[in-house]
Amino acid sequence: MSVATYTKSGNKATSPAKLDKAIFGLKVENHELVKQAYLSYLANGRTNNAVTKKRGEVRGGGRKPWRQKGTGNARVGSTRSPIWRSGGITFGPTGEENYSHRLSTQAKRQALRQALSLASDSGKIIVIEAFESKDGKTNAALALLNKVGATGNVVLALDNKDESVERALKNLPNVRTTQAVYLNVFDILNADQVVLTSAGLTAVHQWLGTTKPAKEAVGGKK
Repeated sequence: MSVATYTKSGNKATSPAKLDKAIFGLKVENHELVKQAYLSYLANGRTNNAVTKKRGEVRGGGRKPWRQKGTGNARVGSTRSPIWRSGGITFGPTGEENYSHRLSTQAKRQALRQALSLASDSGKIIVIEAFESKDGKTNAALALLNKVGATGNVVLALDNKDESVERALKNLPNVRTTQAVYLNVFDILNADQVVLTSAGLTAVHQWLGTTKPAKEAVGGKK
């Protein structure tokens, strides 16, 4: 399968980019794995900042409010009881909760393949030969995105980190710049357009495709 390619100036190239069917051409009939990867991303980014105090940690309550018998009131030993106003909290968060959700590497990569296939079916994949910003100006970078049809929420996947491109796009709240090997299901599903450079597309093919680089085929040794 193929998709139209744009030159680094924003014009449509003569030869389209070829997409690996094993990554961009899957038929996703069940979205359960994509859902798990999406929720896992949210859960792993959650912080446990909420902390409550138990009855032994709340200030006050050292004196018994009234004697045990003879008053007609229910017996109580402390005003810091959880059933009292301003008392301690029962079973509240302690700040030590672990909300992380673990998925296996194979499941993560398969979920990415399914998310990219869904994006491809919706026409969200855009390939550009190179995305450059020599002066780091936002207007020029935004004009290039608009020229290739990348509007709305955009994810730009580069092969390597480019400080000039990041500087040009960091002030745009609807554009996220990342390396191709750091793509995740959350960004892909929330994006209106996924822009890949040619080198970034090659990195995705090597990362998620059936053909691996030579150094990975022998266990990562050169």
